[in-house]
Amino acid sequence: MLTAEMIQVAEKQRLGFVATVSESGEPNVSPKGTFVVVDAHTLAFGEIRSPQTLKNLRTRSTVEVNFVDPLSRKGFRARGAATIHKRGSTGFEEHIGRFERWGTLAERIRNVVLIEVRTAAPLSSPAYDDGATEEELRAQWRETLLSP
Repeated sequence: MLTAEMIQVAEKQRLGFVATVSESGEPNVSPKGTFVVVDAHTLAFGEIRSPQTLKNLRTRSTVEVNFVDPLSRKGFRARGAATIHKRGSTGFEEHIGRFERWGTLAERIRNVVLIEVRTAAPLSSPAYDDGATEEELRAQWRETLLSP
């Protein structure tokens, strides 16, 4: 189950890194920038151009998604099973409205991929183990990411 903090991270970041496994057992990680939280047990992304991810999910529905705030270096991982809902299907029509925040990009969504979350766990940088505070890490990474 997703905690309130995890839901907040996913809604704010919207970019999740989706890990799947190919037919030959090779890992595949692909960023998806159209994530939404359906409820505390379900995540979804709008598939626009992810042929390898879809191919892998059709073979093995098991998936893991990682969301990380790049400044705080905190986030979560969620594992579960994915279902693909093609444009025109009942599942697609039921969920496509969740993607309106992306404007015209939402019109290019070909499939809605729902992920039934079976397990979820927090992620954080080892810097926290050494006593760093979130404020310190945010300041450090803001400077790193914004400097030329």
